[in-house]
Amino acid sequence: MALSMDWTFTQLRKVYKQQPQLVDTAVRQMLQDSPDLTWSLVIAAYQDGEINLGKAAELLGLHELELREQFIELGIPLRLGPTDIAEARAEVEAMNSWFADETSPAA
Repeated sequence: MALSMDWTFTQLRKVYKQQPQLVDTAVRQMLQDSPDLTWSLVIAAYQDGEINLGKAAELLGLHELELREQFIELGIPLRLGPTDIAEARAEVEAMNSWFADETSPAA
């Protein structure tokens, strides 16, 4: 039985309302199994202005400077600097998280 993607996404939205953990688990597994899909989702969110460069780097497990270099190589336009106070706070949180990870002792 071949299911259309529109139908599948509609049904997933319905299931999510009743059993969000079930859909969350499935989506997390799908993203773990497909780094290309994760990359595409994060980059699309960045290009749509939904997340900033720091958050994109965090979601991809990269340092912001590394992601910036990749964007330049790929010709993806950089949006530098926060556009509002919420974005500025998110950048500060992402950097604090990064530095906290860098300074914590190795186990």
